[in-house]
Amino acid sequence: MSRGRRLWNCRCSKRHSRSTRAKLQLLVSRVDRLLREGQFANRLSSATPIFLASILQYLTANILNLAEKEARANHRIRITPEHVQRALIKNEILCRLFEPNAFTRTTAAPTPRKKK
Repeated sequence: MSRGRRLWNCRCSKRHSRSTRAKLQLLVSRVDRLLREGQFANRLSSATPIFLASILQYLTANILNLAEKEARANHRIRITPEHVQRALIKNEILCRLFEPNAFTRTTAAPTPRKKK
């Protein structure tokens, strides 16, 4: 009886990666390492790399889906970089996302109020 219980515990105590637990294909550990090495912030939440990996996976899947449609429209089986580029150009939202100055625009800094 105890032998069966011990085997049952071994099967359940398997370690799973963060990517497996989040059901993602992209490696959460790699995203976490790159975020920490890039020194984008002093402190990071444990959910930050999972969230960013899921966003990257969603964008990648969306772009590949559009590129697949572009390749099929040209009667091709394989997706080439040209198909990806055309798919990004044709999609208005993704085109704006990947334009060179998409995130460098800054607004005027608010001026602090003077105390009376």
